[in-house]
Amino acid sequence: MRSFDFAPLHRATIGFDQIADLMDRALSTDVAQPSYPPYNIEKTAADAYRISIAVAGFSEEDLSVEVKENALVVSAKKSDDDSDRTYLHRGIATRAFERRFTLADHVRVTGASHSDGMLHIDLHREVPEALKPRRIEIASTKTPKLDAKPVN
Repeated sequence: MRSFDFAPLHRATIGFDQIADLMDRALSTDVAQPSYPPYNIEKTAADAYRISIAVAGFSEEDLSVEVKENALVVSAKKSDDDSDRTYLHRGIATRAFERRFTLADHVRVTGASHSDGMLHIDLHREVPEALKPRRIEIASTKTPKLDAKPVN
């Protein structure tokens, strides 16, 4: 994979460092991206999203959902209550994990729920009034008519 240098972008722009950092993360050569646990990201409405994470074997007490500096951090740690069990086959992974999602500006977490082995996290994009499109009225530039009187 080709490596890109974003130093010229940092030197020539002001206020776009978040974009450069995002591109840097997306194009990084770190192939050790975790694949556990599997998850889906869906768009549920024009400004609403849902992240669904398969967390079979974890209870609500084992899960943690936090927002830190525009990043959603979902982590889990299973309590050690299996010490008295003897498994012949253990195919359900309940190992600890931490999954990070970078949130765009104005995206807020509105809630989380856990049911049927799935953790659902609802997000909503709240566009501030200052950033919404607005219509600008055009003022009339017609000059007022003057009462014309003949000059004698």
